[in-house]
Amino acid sequence: MKRMLVGVMLMAVGGCSGPGEPFTHAASGRLTASDVNPTPRDRVVDGGTLRWPLPEFPSQWNFNHVTGTKGAVEHVVQGVLPYLMRADEKAVPRPVPEYLRSATLKRTKHGQIVTYRLNPKAKWSDGRPIGRADFVAQAHALSGRDRRYEVSTVTGYRRIKRIDQGADEHAIKVTFDGMYADWRSLFSPLYPATAYSTPRAFNTGWMNRLPVTSGPFKFQGIDRTAKTITIVRDPAWWGAPAKLDRIVYRAMDTSAMPGAFANDEIDLMDIGLDAGALKRVQDVPGAAVRRAGGPDWRHFTLNAAGPVLSDVRVRRAVMLGIDRHTIARADLSGLDVPVQTLGNHFYVNTQDGYQDNSGDLGTYDPARARKLLDETGWKLHGKYRTKAGRTLSLRFVVPSGVPISKREGELTRALLERIGVRVDIVPVPADDAFDRYVAPGNFDIVPFSWLGTSFPVSPMESVFARPHGDRVQQNYSRIGTAAIDAAMDRAIAEVDPARIHVLVNRTDRLIWHQASVLPLYQRPQLVATRAGLANLGACGFFEPAYQDIGFTTPR
Repeated sequence: MKRMLVGVMLMAVGGCSGPGEPFTHAASGRLTASDVNPTPRDRVVDGGTLRWPLPEFPSQWNFNHVTGTKGAVEHVVQGVLPYLMRADEKAVPRPVPEYLRSATLKRTKHGQIVTYRLNPKAKWSDGRPIGRADFVAQAHALSGRDRRYEVSTVTGYRRIKRIDQGADEHAIKVTFDGMYADWRSLFSPLYPATAYSTPRAFNTGWMNRLPVTSGPFKFQGIDRTAKTITIVRDPAWWGAPAKLDRIVYRAMDTSAMPGAFANDEIDLMDIGLDAGALKRVQDVPGAAVRRAGGPDWRHFTLNAAGPVLSDVRVRRAVMLGIDRHTIARADLSGLDVPVQTLGNHFYVNTQDGYQDNSGDLGTYDPARARKLLDETGWKLHGKYRTKAGRTLSLRFVVPSGVPISKREGELTRALLERIGVRVDIVPVPADDAFDRYVAPGNFDIVPFSWLGTSFPVSPMESVFARPHGDRVQQNYSRIGTAAIDAAMDRAIAEVDPARIHVLVNRTDRLIWHQASVLPLYQRPQLVATRAGLANLGACGFFEPAYQDIGFTTPR
């Protein structure tokens, strides 16, 4: 499972993901930053259908809603909604000219002003021009000031003081209260004002539908029986027309994807870390395996609000009792990539600024884990530990059809059994994993992957910021401190790259001390595609222009 980009989200399968750096390949040197079969538009065939699998069938298509910030959602909305900025292969975000002519930053005495100059041709599918009202509605909804909006993150938007009209109707001036270095991450995607004008519109207006669009593709329909969503070329698009006629997204278990790919039912699939799937797709005629350095990182989230893991000493004992190298070696087996654990919650191993801040908690130390549990009163009685008549047991929730998660659960069960902790593996339907288990806190340990972006700190603020009542945003551990909040704020407000690295790593050490999220390793990106698929594949941190995706031969 995974989440991606500005909100960073979950379970994105197939296609491209957020930014990162090249991953070293064990046999052939470094993987490229992206591997998408880059092809000029004049060599891409006009027409055709791209069949794109999703690991779940979302019901919420508002990407900024707490249950909508999923990779499966973003794979769809990237083709139908405005993204003002798009990262290149070096993770540098640049204005998307179809929406944004320019964006300039001016420092002020008390903060900064960003002036956006919009493309005059940019409009919504209902005919209304994209303009200030859309910016105002989104900034208000995502600011956190009105708790009725069920938002995934308020990072950045809560720093906006006001939004004014600029020199003309196409210029938007956004004034920030203080400095915000990651301002380029905002308003991507941008939703129409009608979607965010009221809490009800925000929370339910995009359930099972995409009522307004603005992109090279437009929404055609959802088939809940077949679990498909179809987007088609939009003739009203003012940019270069989409090469494809349509994209059909189809939800299916990840375990079914290799067979579907081999049977020519889908055109691409994220191999993930499945060595068996890699071997199978390599034998498919006319297929290609595209490889890139993965920006995302695998981890275990611990529910610190649970009755057992609310004690930081127990959480630390659990971390010390998990051999991360053993899990990484098992997950990456057969993929011909190096095995290296990750010691950071913000940077992956190959990123500039990375340092291992795990300290003692990054080391497998079952003896110390047993000592910590003894100190907390969890005493060994037979096979497992008990206290006050209760057995020390943890629920390890895994999505059905994701073999790697099941294997991680089995390894964790065997490892923690050695220190007297019982682990109950709880398989749940993939479609329900987040909405019914992770988001409401119905778990003790859950494995998934956070996707990196060009902005290492601000997208993760909602993951580590202190929850306020039942408002956890993406902080599924349900714990935080004032010190961590302040440290993230300082890092987000800094603009000097060297200083940012120092502040980010200082924040990371505080998070390690909290013992709520256990990083495992940086993920490589392996994507199987039809050999003729152009401008899509293992993107790394490259974000594709959907109008350029297509095939080099007719299909």
